[in-house]
Amino acid sequence: MRRITGEIRAKLIEAAGVSAYFDDEESLLSHSYDATPMLQAMPEAVIYAQSTNQVSAVLKICHQYEIPVYTRGAASNLCGGTVPVHGGVVLVTTRMNRLLEIDEENLTATFETGLTTKALHQAVEAKGLFYPPDPGSMLVSTLGGNIAQCAGGLRGLKYGTTKDYVIGLTAVLPNGEVIHTGGKLMKDVAGYDLTKLLVGSEGTLAVITEATVKLLPKPQATSVMLAYFDDMYAAARTVSKIIAARIIPSTLEFMDHGTILVVEDYAKIGLPTDMKAILLIGQDGHPAVVEEDMEKMRAICMEEAREIKVAKDMREAEELMTARRSALSALARLKPTTILEDATVPRSQIATMVEKIAEIGAKYNVRICTFGHAGDGNLHPTCMTDARDQDEIERVEEAFEEIFAAALELGGTITGEHGVGIVKAPFLEWKVGPAGIEVMKGIKRAFDPKNILNPGKMFAGQTRKRVVINR
Repeated sequence: MRRITGEIRAKLIEAAGVSAYFDDEESLLSHSYDATPMLQAMPEAVIYAQSTNQVSAVLKICHQYEIPVYTRGAASNLCGGTVPVHGGVVLVTTRMNRLLEIDEENLTATFETGLTTKALHQAVEAKGLFYPPDPGSMLVSTLGGNIAQCAGGLRGLKYGTTKDYVIGLTAVLPNGEVIHTGGKLMKDVAGYDLTKLLVGSEGTLAVITEATVKLLPKPQATSVMLAYFDDMYAAARTVSKIIAARIIPSTLEFMDHGTILVVEDYAKIGLPTDMKAILLIGQDGHPAVVEEDMEKMRAICMEEAREIKVAKDMREAEELMTARRSALSALARLKPTTILEDATVPRSQIATMVEKIAEIGAKYNVRICTFGHAGDGNLHPTCMTDARDQDEIERVEEAFEEIFAAALELGGTITGEHGVGIVKAPFLEWKVGPAGIEVMKGIKRAFDPKNILNPGKMFAGQTRKRVVINR
């Protein structure tokens, strides 16, 4: 990789505009990290892109001179996906934030990828429409980041994740050429599905500048309840029973005892702190169907739960949902460094996995609480630690390595919605095997033969651990 010389700097300023180019120390430092703890590396320049053409112009220069480019939205990702580990340019998309169209005839929305997820939700819901993906970071995360990481959320069980809604993209290849994939079509089998390939590619194949997503009619009714359990396995059995009863709730979330304690201390909504597990269960749709499903799920829960609490109204329902969404914020209050991880197992293995996480935490003498999406088996073991305590950090690293191995042994995966980035790169081969890695590297070479887009991510040179600071 080459460095940005005076000549390259002048060309980048000409392409981006002087008001969009930054290389002062404060700008470089503030773009040297994302939401992933303990990962940091300094870029050489920061560019705030304002159009697809501008992105194209910048990439042509970087391609010519082999300058690394790291696309960044709100930098809320949790796998080190936007950390500029090889210097170069951080290309920020947050100024490209226009909602271009809501097409009520085709039920689609088209936007620039710097738009926040929450802004899209509010705009489409104002027209009685619905965009289901709802990552916990949706207040700040950009849709481009959601697409790059294939974000999930609390509604993943019933509605799927980001990849299930993206149907068209405008993307800039590493050499600066612009491609358009898909469109407003519900059916399109012309050639390889480049749209699906780019969703979840973590900024390693192209810079996605615009997207078209499909929308659904907004559900007419929503209902939420909490089920309190003395036994974690009873909560897990209840999840299986609900699915076996042919009910697909819109929300089926899990919090373990440790998470309940800190969420209640944070949100103060009356959660019983002596419970071993809580399920947050929601349903949406036609009012009659919602009522029928909620009654069936209430009856199933009563077989094993100590108590059921049904939200009286939308305000209380939103309060309960907010409590679950605040789990990470609540846990983050406990110690200076919070490491939120992401492992997925088959639904039938949730209780076993939660127990294994607790055993692993005890083995390494680190505090790990677990919450997550019980309905789709996606758990978030979260460790509260202190980056200044090197001995504890090493034990945390060993604990998470063992947690990823445990997830795979149970038929799961190393990440369900956060992506690979830097953090999971050493473990990707565990999941896909050597042949799978070679296929993926072949795809990367086809798109980016000079390896300028997000280098150092997805593929690890060798199995390695987190680094604290890499300047």
